Amino acid sequence: MTTDIPALQGKHVRLEPLDHRHVDGLVAAAGDDESLYQWSPVPRGKIAAISYVDTALAWRDAGSAVPFAIVRNEDGLVIGSTRFWNIERWAWPRGHPSHGRNAPDACEIGYTWLTRPAVRTAANTESKQLMLTHSFEDWQVLRVCFHTDARNQRSRAALERIGGQCEGILRAHRMAADFIPRDSVRYSILAAEWPAAKQRLLQLVDRA
Repeated sequence: MTTDIPALQGKHVRLEPLDHRHVDGLVAAAGDDESLYQWSPVPRGKIAAISYVDTALAWRDAGSAVPFAIVRNEDGLVIGSTRFWNIERWAWPRGHPSHGRNAPDACEIGYTWLTRPAVRTAANTESKQLMLTHSFEDWQVLRVCFHTDARNQRSRAALERIGGQCEGILRAHRMAADFIPRDSVRYSILAAEWPAAKQRLLQLVDRA
């Protein structure tokens, strides 16, 4: 089952399957500089954090998402959250080599946010490296995509730095964090592009 994923362990962070035990950590992580989350919806306060986890777990149980808490290895502190979502299972015809696969064919990585002290550290890069490795090497997906608010230059630069290929802009694609119809920039990494992207990610993590 796609929802039965253990913690993904890195050198700097580990991605723990999101649970209600992470609520207080999420509240603390999201409780600093409000301007940091101009483009990303984050749970502000305990009631919002409980609702955030409830929604994420409902998506997990429906098979459409796999949410994580991002935990710093050195002290076990929750420093943010991320998830697989828009998990796609394609209807391969009977007789096709991929018919009956018990893993996704494509997915999206999103809902990623970090507390202020974790920005510009290895946390985001290593989180992406762990999730992309799981996607391409365990699930053996064909594509991983990302969407970001067209106004979010920091996120766009980060996705390009790890090897995301820009596919274009989707107009009025989703509700933005400031509750307007946002334009989304779509990026993707294909299975054939993963080996080069993996080397780039590992180098970035090592430099960090």
